[in-house]
Amino acid sequence: MQDIQKKAGVAALIGRPNTGKSTLLNNILKQKVSITSPKPQTTRFSIRAVYEEERGQIVFVDTPGIFAKAVDPLARHINRQAHNALSQDLDVLLYVIDHTRRRDFEENKTLGHVRKISSPKILVINKIDVRSPSYIVEYKFMEEEFDHVVEISALTGKNIPTLLDTIFSFLPKQAPIVDTSTMTQPALNLDSKTFIAEIIREKAFLFLRREVPYRLTTTIDKLIERDNGTLYIKARILTNDDRYKAMIVGKKGAMIKEISMAARKELETATNKKVYLELTVETDPHWIEYL
Repeated sequence: MQDIQKKAGVAALIGRPNTGKSTLLNNILKQKVSITSPKPQTTRFSIRAVYEEERGQIVFVDTPGIFAKAVDPLARHINRQAHNALSQDLDVLLYVIDHTRRRDFEENKTLGHVRKISSPKILVINKIDVRSPSYIVEYKFMEEEFDHVVEISALTGKNIPTLLDTIFSFLPKQAPIVDTSTMTQPALNLDSKTFIAEIIREKAFLFLRREVPYRLTTTIDKLIERDNGTLYIKARILTNDDRYKAMIVGKKGAMIKEISMAARKELETATNKKVYLELTVETDPHWIEYL
């Protein structure tokens, strides 16, 4: 008989780009499920992941950051992903803001979406480990619109236990939503190829110039575990113009080597296996259509 004395529910994270939603989720789970970088458009689809402890179960939904002006196909795709995630039944909504950035039209648009949600809402003020600059006074008016306010540092983990206490306070007593008995990792919608592709894309974002990441994606063509236990990965970085391909490859192949080495090291740590990564770059002006 299932234990319904514990709590269970769905908690969605929303915010404009680069407020730290993915960093927060990774810190809560103590495992990387969502890639991070200083660049907007890092998270391109919603990540669903399960947190479980003695009090019960939280199914987190990490939504992509909402763009104020979705003028290109990728931004429109990302906004659709965020809207779709928010259209499902939620038990609690976490609105993550970054007090070190001024409130702007993009923030106002995101707040407009939040106001349409009838579920309990928590205002999560992130980056409290950073004292200056701070524009917290620009966000003070929001507090009266939320059921609870929690100040945290997603990076250092400060007050994350308080945030979890608050989330559980809004969840109903019910049986677990997800059977985790056969799960090998907390993410519900990341298979091995998707996870590997995301790690490579993250490293590309970190090494490349500011303008390139918006114009690339990654795809995995082969994933094989060889008899000696080595993971063989054949992957491609796709970009929409030869000039970006040249930037990604770098002079004498230096940039693609840096990206490949960093991705391989992280994948070896994540899988506890030796990894052989064959990474190439191709120009494909239609790659956005594959998302």
